[in-house]
Amino acid sequence: MTDVRVLIADDEPLVRRGLRAFIAAEQGLSIVGEARNGADAVDLIRSERPDLVFLDVQMPELDGFGVLEALEDEPLPAVVFVTAYDEYAIRAFDVHAVDYLLKPFDEERFRVALARVRSRLGERRTSDIDKRLDAVLSELRAREQFADRLLVKGDGRVTVVQVEEVDWIEAADNYARVHTARGRFLVREPIKSLERKLNPRQFARVHRSAIVNLARVRELQPMFGGEYVIILSTGARLTLSRGYRDAFRDRLGSEL
Repeated sequence: MTDVRVLIADDEPLVRRGLRAFIAAEQGLSIVGEARNGADAVDLIRSERPDLVFLDVQMPELDGFGVLEALEDEPLPAVVFVTAYDEYAIRAFDVHAVDYLLKPFDEERFRVALARVRSRLGERRTSDIDKRLDAVLSELRAREQFADRLLVKGDGRVTVVQVEEVDWIEAADNYARVHTARGRFLVREPIKSLERKLNPRQFARVHRSAIVNLARVRELQPMFGGEYVIILSTGARLTLSRGYRDAFRDRLGSEL
């Protein structure tokens, strides 16, 4: 039987060591990598394509849900979430039958989670796993409040930026770059994750790599192929791609 290829993603050395020991005691498992933060987890999942990930909910740079959102357009492995205190997430996992390990966990609980994963993999129900993960994310997002401020990084400092200060946001690999009158700042989460936190009445996706503050839009200029150039009050010029045109039109309440 082919080994189940496992990735461990947790920022706590003690947890990683415990998982390594439990995995080593099981037949048919092989560890393909370890990640200490969310950004590394995304990179390793993309490069190693594991069958199973033990994914910490709370991690530096990018949390477990941010990892899944960064990979939303790609095939997802089976995921066992690892959490210390997120009671609401645990209820969501129970409802949607996505397993979790509550820290501190023992070998017996680990084996229960592993048996569930093996059953799903054996039945080739990875698409069902994807659907259940999507359901978990949707339920969690439904309870989120829109952000009124962002913690951003620039000039070696962490700064608080009010969302109304934001002119536009661009993708920067696994992070996002926020443009304001005060300068450009880095947010340590992907643009898709950041978009979920912004009020859709204030912000709109205009391109795969750009979000704009609707209050900054000054002019639209048509281009070829159904695309437009958005000119902001700051003078910045952004592309409105055809795939986002209708949604953007609805936000502005105009016809394009």
